[in-house]
Amino acid sequence: MTPPSELTQLLIRWREGDKAALDALFTVLYGELRRVAGGMLDDERPDHTLQPTALAHEAYLRLVDQHSADCRDRTHFLSVAASMMRRILINHANAQNAAKRQAFSQAVSLEEEPAAALHPASLAVVDLLALDESLENLTRLDPQQGKVVELRYFGGLSIEEVSEVMGISPATVKRDWQTARLWLMQQLSTRE
Repeated sequence: MTPPSELTQLLIRWREGDKAALDALFTVLYGELRRVAGGMLDDERPDHTLQPTALAHEAYLRLVDQHSADCRDRTHFLSVAASMMRRILINHANAQNAAKRQAFSQAVSLEEEPAAALHPASLAVVDLLALDESLENLTRLDPQQGKVVELRYFGGLSIEEVSEVMGISPATVKRDWQTARLWLMQQLSTRE
């Protein structure tokens, strides 16, 4: 395992424009990027055309194009990568909708813990595009709650990791997570 100080140095070099540092980061954190990608794809339909490897690589390619990414540490880097993966999945769903000209529904869980999504009996099934639209609306109303949902749900970060990335207390993260989840569930239930 790479020491945190080495990761921090790689992040600093990347911020300064060193593309080789991003390549090194990708190599060091590849397993975690694939884990995040796999977790996101677990909630997708079984015949999804994207695989965890492709999703992790696409996120990497988008990160390479970032000129002002301000990642402070491993957790923050993974949250930025998770946000990229979310956008990739949304873009993919939009493309599928356009191609098929019909509604495209995917299983997504708003359960307490992202890992709960692995249990089909506990899934609250919603359309990924509807979830994205509702999350965008929430973010306009309360940017902090929107970011908490993005990091917890799409990034798979723990309460403590979100607290660290956002610079707010774990109690605030818990409160925002609970409030945002209820708001999103209410929004999604009225769409049905």
